[in-house]
Amino acid sequence: MGKNIIIIHPGSLYVRMGRASDLNPVTILHGIARKQRPGGIIYNDTLLPATLHRNADNTKEVEESRLQVSRFLQSQNQSSGRRRYVTPPQQIAAFNRRVTGQTLSSSGGEYFNTDEDIIVGDEILNLNPEAPYNVHFPFRRGELNIHKNIGGSLMSIIEDLRTIWLHIIELHLGIEAKNLKDFKCVLVISDVFNRNYIKELMNLILVIMKFGSCFLLQDHVAATFGAGLSFACVVDVGHEKLSISCVEDGISLQNTRVRLGYGGADITQTFHWLLQKCAFPYLQCDPLLSRFDAFLMQKLKHDFCHLHLDVCGCYEKTFVICQPKKPVQRFTIQVGDECIIAVLSIFHPELLGISTPKIVVTQTRSQSHPEDPFDPEYLRETSRRGTKESLESIIGESLTDGNSGITSQITNEDDLPVDGMIENIQQNTSTSDYVTENGHPVGIDTAIIRSIEKYGSEELRRKFYSSILIVGGGIKFPGVSEFLETKLSKLLLCQHQTERCEVIMSSKEIDSENTTWKGAAIMATLESSIELWICASEWQKYGVRLLREKSIFIW
Repeated sequence: MGKNIIIIHPGSLYVRMGRASDLNPVTILHGIARKQRPGGIIYNDTLLPATLHRNADNTKEVEESRLQVSRFLQSQNQSSGRRRYVTPPQQIAAFNRRVTGQTLSSSGGEYFNTDEDIIVGDEILNLNPEAPYNVHFPFRRGELNIHKNIGGSLMSIIEDLRTIWLHIIELHLGIEAKNLKDFKCVLVISDVFNRNYIKELMNLILVIMKFGSCFLLQDHVAATFGAGLSFACVVDVGHEKLSISCVEDGISLQNTRVRLGYGGADITQTFHWLLQKCAFPYLQCDPLLSRFDAFLMQKLKHDFCHLHLDVCGCYEKTFVICQPKKPVQRFTIQVGDECIIAVLSIFHPELLGISTPKIVVTQTRSQSHPEDPFDPEYLRETSRRGTKESLESIIGESLTDGNSGITSQITNEDDLPVDGMIENIQQNTSTSDYVTENGHPVGIDTAIIRSIEKYGSEELRRKFYSSILIVGGGIKFPGVSEFLETKLSKLLLCQHQTERCEVIMSSKEIDSENTTWKGAAIMATLESSIELWICASEWQKYGVRLLREKSIFIW
């Protein structure tokens, strides 16, 4: 069951794809390298977000935030009740300055050499930096990577996605492109979505790639199915974004949705900055220019970082640098609270200020779409007109009866109830609730509380606090769930609330990175999903109107 259903879960760094019957998905770097034309424009997307130009103001702000977090750690106690002790960064830096690399081999191997015009997936990492290729990542910050440079148009990105996905389907799943008409596809989309982009992705699946049928599933809804939960506040921390929404009975509540423009990659950049302050001995490390260095920092972050407050002082860590055409070297360095501070940056986003500005996005009222005659704008106008005509009819009858008092209540059409409802929705989804006075996004703990508080029912809010589901690989560090649970409980006590908080990091022994994909696979095989499938012939005939009728989310 599910052998003819393919689940696609695209992300900023990886794409996860596989049959619904598979135990785990195939996980491939979600990028493509295209050979440059002679004399053509050079363009390369980086694996990590670009750093801001350093000036006195932002450097001071980030440094003050680091000192604030460091003082917080010094004030904490270990589980035994003893005060934590901290090794001064100057002492760690003095040790690291004396460190020299131990050469293990004369070369780390060869670059990936090819004459192919297109390279897809993990092979991009082994490309010679001087090879004439432009590298593109179709997704950035949880959205299609639209930009003004070469390869940044919507159609270029759709073509990149077609090439990447077909490569995986043919090479890793063993399915020929011509046979996709016999397969179904579930495409996992972001809980905060752009309608125009979704339309193009549906065209890609059903018209260009020629799948037999498809349906869309929001990532947070899929996550609850993967975790076996009927309701949860889902917190998805990916490579470049953090998204939150409350899900109840398979529905993502619109007012609670928010996407914050920071994730695991920003933590990596902060960790690199903290290591540099402690005299990181690998002086040539440049995660922006070198894909090898970017993945090295990603690996060091996952190997070193944690949120165990019982770990105090400094300790030695060893890492190996293995790159093509360069000597393989081993370094032994000392690290201290930098490994904790880097993770705490997701609670204190001011620390993430060394990378590009972070954008906050909420699900606002949908805009008009020319192919959908029943979009919200159309319904808004017709409802307003119909209500106005009905009221005018009532007024006319009232005037005939000699009762003109009702006219004072109808001054203009903007006072009608339908407009008031729309205004409330817009107010509830305002991004200002997720931005600090300094213009930074709020931390993950504050964002969770403000998302849950958007829902009006006190009983449901209590349920969501008791079921906070963390998915994605952005904060998969030891001790995170316990620390977040404690932090949320303290914040709620400060607000005179006594709700019980429970954070679920991994459920049913499923890796948190695969929870969403697995949930989509489970839902695709349910009998109740039969009505969700959109056939290619239906899509070509009716277009986006089908999404309003068949989607399990409000289109």
